[in-house]
Amino acid sequence: MSSESRVGCAVRGGVVAIGMASLVVSCASINTTVPPELRPADAGRTVAVMHAIGVQIYVCKRAPDGRLLWTFKAPEATLRDEATRVVIKHYAGPTWEAPDGSKVTGKVLQQAANTRDPNSIPLLLLQATSTGGAGLFRSVRYVQRLNTQGGLALPPTCTQEGQEDRMPYQADYVFIE
Repeated sequence: MSSESRVGCAVRGGVVAIGMASLVVSCASINTTVPPELRPADAGRTVAVMHAIGVQIYVCKRAPDGRLLWTFKAPEATLRDEATRVVIKHYAGPTWEAPDGSKVTGKVLQQAANTRDPNSIPLLLLQATSTGGAGLFRSVRYVQRLNTQGGLALPPTCTQEGQEDRMPYQADYVFIE
């Protein structure tokens, strides 16, 4: 059972220095249904809310039973805040890297099906396994992936071992202390 919740942002609405330039970090928010299993019990404030556009990369691998199946390899996406001023890189790990050099890598704690779109990748709760840099992501402990659209490898079987498939997806990511 899930309840409506407004994921707000108590972001450090100040300025993040990047070399000689500076980048204003704005605060975004989303209205979404967050399943209870994706809400960390000891969550602090929301650091940032970003919208991702990218691909989920799959590679064709042989399963133990001999069938060829699409296997998830890595995400490749760009995340932006509501004002599209902050651009975050999202790649294998899974890792998110900010322009200030800070980054967070996580591991999946929980997942939930996207009940609005069963042909989309699942919603996730990830726990930070490492953070680096003194910027935006320095205190992130959790990441939620919400409002997913697309990204699944369809159909599940493939025909040529080693073949890659890049499935477009979108999602909202919430970074939590």
